[in-house]
Amino acid sequence: MTQPQDPYRLGATPPRTPEDAVSRGDVLRTLLWAVVVLSAVTNMAASYGGAHTWVHLACGVVTVLAAGALVVRGLRGRR
Repeated sequence: MTQPQDPYRLGATPPRTPEDAVSRGDVLRTLLWAVVVLSAVTNMAASYGGAHTWVHLACGVVTVLAAGALVVRGLRGRR
């Protein structure tokens, strides 16, 4: 006969519920925010360092694409 697990026992790990799990959407949102921040910081560093125009344009395009993806995901999530 098996004994029920004691939820207050230190060695026991509680069963995972679907609400506790990290979804792919959460990971993607975190990565997109990281890309937005990193590309904005890179653009500021390029401005401070006097880099070529194509560096600013590349950073701007990456920032706009990542921010746009975040907006699209946010709007789709409302439905």
